[in-house]
Amino acid sequence: MRTLSGKHALVTGAASGIGRAIALALADRGTDLSLWDVDLPGLAEVAWQVRRKGVRVSLRCCDLAVPREISESVEALARAGLPVDLLVNNAGVAYYGPTHLMSPAQRDRLLAVNLLGPIQLTCELLPGLLDRPEAHVLNVASIAGLVASGRLAAYHVSKFGLIGFSESLRAEYGRRGLGVTALCPGLVKTDLFQTAMRGHRDKPLPKPPDWVCTSPERVARRAVRAVLRDEGLVLVTPMAHVLWLLKRLSPGLLDYCQRFRRRRRRPRQSTGPAAIEPPIAASATAEPERPIPRAA
Repeated sequence: MRTLSGKHALVTGAASGIGRAIALALADRGTDLSLWDVDLPGLAEVAWQVRRKGVRVSLRCCDLAVPREISESVEALARAGLPVDLLVNNAGVAYYGPTHLMSPAQRDRLLAVNLLGPIQLTCELLPGLLDRPEAHVLNVASIAGLVASGRLAAYHVSKFGLIGFSESLRAEYGRRGLGVTALCPGLVKTDLFQTAMRGHRDKPLPKPPDWVCTSPERVARRAVRAVLRDEGLVLVTPMAHVLWLLKRLSPGLLDYCQRFRRRRRRPRQSTGPAAIEPPIAASATAEPERPIPRAA
């Protein structure tokens, strides 16, 4: 894209975190906005801030885990005469904990919000995007889509898949003028993992130190620059760059470090079949039935 002024962008998961920051950064560039989330009070607050910047904004409650709601929301955009120039697939949820404790409901919801929903939304908007003189798809992925670790299996699957989807779209439609970016910020100061689904309800989720995290605003500025430059893969934090470089140059060393870390943490008691806890039933989880999508 040569300019964002006068364009119309759709941002999912826009009520907080990276989605909110991207919406405000786009408004500063004169971009009209459609903001989706399941957190309507949060959306209303962001809309108030956006309107003060002099751009038009529309809001919609849409759960990306429900295919029907995605289709209805896309149809509402068409009826309102709001063609999309920039699609920002940002909404996301997380699960943290042992994979064998993850319930089918937790797994299915995470994959629906983080991967299947963005794929459906992109595919439904794709004909219109290809008809625009300038169009772009920004998929907010994660360094977790490039480098894996323990206790985040479903989250890794969703982000690896989103990066693969981004690369495929870029290869297929780049010659037709569609820009596609996979954004991998690294650790960001949001409440993604504080609100995550979890395997152990009685254990607090780990919080990374502030010095390895960056702000949503910095991620948003980098995202806007990536759209204007049509960059394919973008990493933001130094930690993300180090992990990706280490995996590319010495994947064996990274694997050894992770295995050594797992070996040190291995409990002394038996870990045979009798010691493995059953998955937590969906009705027994501490999370609400529809957790608020947050930025990755």
